[in-house]
Amino acid sequence: MTKILHIDASARPHSSAENPFGSHSRRLGERFARAWRAAYGGDENIVYRDVGQQPPQPVTGNWIHAAFTKPEQRLPWMTETLAESDSLIDELLAADIIVAGVPMYNFAPPAQFKAWIDNIVRVGRTFGFDRSRAGDPYWPLLASAKKTLVILSSRGDHGYGKGGRIEALNHVEASISTAFNYVGITDVRSVAIEFDEFADARLKASIEKAEAEVDALVETLVRERQGRNAA
Repeated sequence: MTKILHIDASARPHSSAENPFGSHSRRLGERFARAWRAAYGGDENIVYRDVGQQPPQPVTGNWIHAAFTKPEQRLPWMTETLAESDSLIDELLAADIIVAGVPMYNFAPPAQFKAWIDNIVRVGRTFGFDRSRAGDPYWPLLASAKKTLVILSSRGDHGYGKGGRIEALNHVEASISTAFNYVGITDVRSVAIEFDEFADARLKASIEKAEAEVDALVETLVRERQGRNAA
């Protein structure tokens, strides 16, 4: 059975489908989950984490000290310091598809989601490092896992997509993809809502378009996973 890790990062606690001041990224994430459950007749395996409302602890000096200490040499306080990071990484490792609802805040992901990224990009667990290794001393540890990342985003302005008028200002999909590629997750799909700050017919059209894209993406991923399982 395909396992999904569904993450929400918006500071807004409600979906815009339920609340006019709600989150568009949460709206898309909920739609993805509903469509996935429908495709499997309610038989699904989805783990949900809301980092927007319950953000992980940010990286500290003690965290860095503990993470770069070999596991067999760690003191009890180091193990305790890395406990939350270990839990987040375990969720990531168990998932086949990571669905991340990440709105754009000032051209980049919210700080809450960046804290999650900082906790899961970790030496010895999701990437390897050996200073004596010829060539590149860093390498991804999840490259053979064949995981898929789905980024569901929202933006106040428009034209942030590929070839758009302000594509260069979009550091959401690019920065998230960079971090995931670094640990070996290179299959990245994305859908976004734009025109949020305009709050007019263009926003409505963008929501409808994005919801249709989410539905189509779920159908594609279901086919791909079923084909992979049958092979």
